Parts: sequence; C-alpha cells; structure tokens
Amino acid sequence: MLTVRFLGAGESLASARVVLRGVPMDLTTSFRSGTGDAPQAIRTSSWALETYSPALDASLREELFCDQGDLDLEGADVPRALGAVEEWALQACRAGKKPLAVGGEHLLSLGMVRALYRCYPDLLVLHLDAHADLREQYAGRRYSHATVMRRIWEVVGDGGLLQGGIRSGTREEFRMARSRGLLVEGELYRAATRAAEAGRPVYLTLDIDVLDPATAPGTGCPEPGGPDARALFEALYGLRRCLLVGADVVEVCPKVDPSGATTILAAKIIREVAIMMGAEGESSA
Repeated sequence: MLTVRFLGAGESLASARVVLRGVPMDLTTSFRSGTGDAPQAIRTSSWALETYSPALDASLREELFCDQGDLDLEGADVPRALGAVEEWALQACRAGKKPLAVGGEHLLSLGMVRALYRCYPDLLVLHLDAHADLREQYAGRRYSHATVMRRIWEVVGDGGLLQGGIRSGTREEFRMARSRGLLVEGELYRAATRAAEAGRPVYLTLDIDVLDPATAPGTGCPEPGGPDARALFEALYGLRRCLLVGADVVEVCPKVDPSGATTILAAKIIREVAIMMGAEGESSA
C-alpha cells in the first residue's frame, strides 16, 4: 500500500513517462538485512528535497512522473518476486513508459533487465557498485544479490554489461570482468562515459554501496575506499547524452543509518535519474 508518494510524483499513469515502483525485496541479503524497508524510507526522505534540480535545470513534474507504490511481495519466494518485477517492468515498457525501481536488494535488477531486454535487444546495462556480483553461486544460491550480475550477463552477453566503481570481489570475478571487458577501472565517470558513447539504450543499476560508507553508511555490505556523492553525480550527469530506458537504486538499509543521510542521498539520486529519464520523451519500444 502506498502511504507516502515520492516527491513530485503524480498518480496518473496515462500521461507519465517515468513510472516508479518500490520493490521491498529482502530475500538473499547477507551481513545486514533490512533493504525491504528502503522504498518507504526513501519516499519519506524525498520530501526534504526540492523538485527542482539546479544541475539539470529541470523539475520533477506530476504529468511526467508517476509513483505506483510498492509491489506486493508478501510471502513471495525468489522466483515469484523476480517474476513480479519482470511483469511490472515489461508492462511499463510496452506501454511506452520508463520503469524506475527502488529497492530492496540487488537481485531485483535481474527481473528489470529481463523485461527491458525483451523491449530493447541492444540494451546496455551500466552497473555502478562496490561489488562485482559475478559469482556463479553464493551461499549455495545461484540467485542472490551476490550473483545478480552473473545472471544479468547471461541475459545480455559480452558487450551488454559495463561495471564501474568495483573494488570488491573474488579473484575469479575480477578475472572474468577484465577478460570479458566488463570492468571499467578508474574514476566512476569513466564507466558512465563509456555507456553514453555506446549509442545504445542504457539501463542503470545503482547499488548505494558504490559510495564510500563515510558518504552512505546505510547499506548492508559497506566497502571502504569508494567515491563521494559529488563524484557519483558527476558520473550520473554524463548519462544525459544517452537514451536511459530504465533504472534501479538498490541496497539501501535504513535501520543501520539512523541519521537518514543515506535515504536522503538515495532520494536525490532518484530525483536526478527520473528527470533525465523523463526529459528524453516517449519511449519508442
């Protein structure tokens, strides 16, 4: 049930270009759970912001941006949860809308990419994260927040995935990422620039732990040594030049950050991404 609507979001799906959905999925998280609480916490924090973005010189407008509330995942296991995400994203895409998911754990991105890939066979996934998430399995699971990019790579194939901000993983994960050209090393903006220059529809998946935990402590698996918020926004603004057809922001864990700094940062990221997605006009899918 929708108790708080995201800042600037309207209720009319018919005229919206961008549709937001909370995905309170928290089924495979490790170390610290609690990502299921993030969608509502991020919505609440969003009301501390303005609808206007000075960097983009644009505002969220009700007629362009709709908040459809949270997916009902009560009692759902992994296959059913992923199926629900895929079904919603596919419906949005086929209706000419651009889906924006607010997680929730990172595994939800697999459902999103499965849907968007059906609409855009030349889809390029841009993955911003501290962790490679390329394991074949984790804790006996093939479907986990630690294996999600391996499963996504199996959907989009070589050339369909770029990774930025990665600084944690197994030796095997890094070997795979480098040998297959997935990993863009160096400053975060480099990955976004590569995606923008590809000339393809782009899906953005952003794990909040891509940021240094000093900037975003409210996440389940923090990894020191990451960029700050300024560097992240610099990277995101590089995507203004591309066709951004869908996105997600995941792995916010509100209970471990009582200050609310992480949820307000996530809300601002969502505002900027939603404005960029909406500014590109109607989808041609």
